[in-house]
Amino acid sequence: MRLLKLVPDNTNVDFLRWRNIAIAISLLLMVASIALIAVKGLNFGVDFAGGQVIRVHFQQPPSLDELREQVGGLGVGDPSIQEFGSPQEVSIRLPLPAGGEEGANEVASKVRSSLQERYPGVRIDSVDTVSGKVSEELAWDGGRALLFAMIGITIYIWVRFEWQFGVGALFSLLHDVTLTLGFFALTQMEFDLNVIAALLTLIGYSLNDTIVIYDRVRENLRKYRKMDITSLLNLSMNETLSRTIATNLSMLLALGSLMLLGPDVIQSFTTALLISVVVGTYSTIYIAAPWLIWLKVNSDSFVPKSSSASAERVKDYNEGYER
Repeated sequence: MRLLKLVPDNTNVDFLRWRNIAIAISLLLMVASIALIAVKGLNFGVDFAGGQVIRVHFQQPPSLDELREQVGGLGVGDPSIQEFGSPQEVSIRLPLPAGGEEGANEVASKVRSSLQERYPGVRIDSVDTVSGKVSEELAWDGGRALLFAMIGITIYIWVRFEWQFGVGALFSLLHDVTLTLGFFALTQMEFDLNVIAALLTLIGYSLNDTIVIYDRVRENLRKYRKMDITSLLNLSMNETLSRTIATNLSMLLALGSLMLLGPDVIQSFTTALLISVVVGTYSTIYIAAPWLIWLKVNSDSFVPKSSSASAERVKDYNEGYER
């Protein structure tokens, strides 16, 4: 029985032929993402913004305008109301009430009574309350986690390979995280702790793909000493292409199933991971690899000078012996 091959053995795709166009597109997308974050901002969930979120299930899809007017008339603050996965599922976000836990329970009871009176059969699925102090701590800790993860990964690659590889990996990670944040700013999907977890997963996933290719590049630098660096990078990526496609395809199948069949509460997490598979693979090929060209990496870059001099003496001796 023949094994299924996703990539033929003689595959030779010239990935880096479009590297200048790809980096120009990436820079434009990064600038656009930063502009979106600055102008529109992120739609912080209750984890980071603080406040109270009440998730409600209706028998029939309600009018959001009427619902907003009804909840706003209860004197519990200006509500933010949006669908949560389906027209029957609604998320009601309210400002943090005064009075701590007792005040939060009072607001939740008032909203529940009003909705049950107006919409028979309505069901309150969950009530989440986060104080302002806790939300600030969560936001700070989440930001530090992302920063430390990126710095730690850069140092790891720097030590395992060379500083040029660390620079390429760092810019690749910055590209991935920036584009993902830009997507959330554009779509205004809720940005909560689940998304922070997805971004940390994105950093690890992108690193894994990058290290596989970097490791093959290092092997080929020793094996093909006279090969041009662009051709060597293309060769390395083609040699690992089967593994890249198999890994990404399995991830896409799993994440696609979660998107279609998974619960709404992890929708933002699944979306961020789905983006990471595409963006992370792209950045490994068109961000991490081209940096080795721009930093003048070649087959002699990582050969100690003493070893290089010894090799030259052996070469001269052999040539003299042959003559």
